[in-house]
Amino acid sequence: MKEATGELNMTIVTIVMIGVIAAFFALFWPTIRDSIQNTWNDNATSQDELIKDPMAG
Repeated sequence: MKEATGELNMTIVTIVMIGVIAAFFALFWPTIRDSIQNTWNDNATSQDELIKDPMAG
C-alpha cells in the first residue's frame, strides 16, 4: 500500500509540474511569439535588401 501512495504522490507532482509549465507558457507566449515574429520580419527585410542590392551585404 505504501508503494501505491508513493506512486500517487509522484503522479500528482507530475500533473502539478505540467500545469506550472503550461501556465508559464500561457503567460509568456504572446511575448515569445512577438519576439520570434519580429526576428523573422527583420531577417526577411534584410534578405529583401540583399536581393535588391547584392553588393550591399
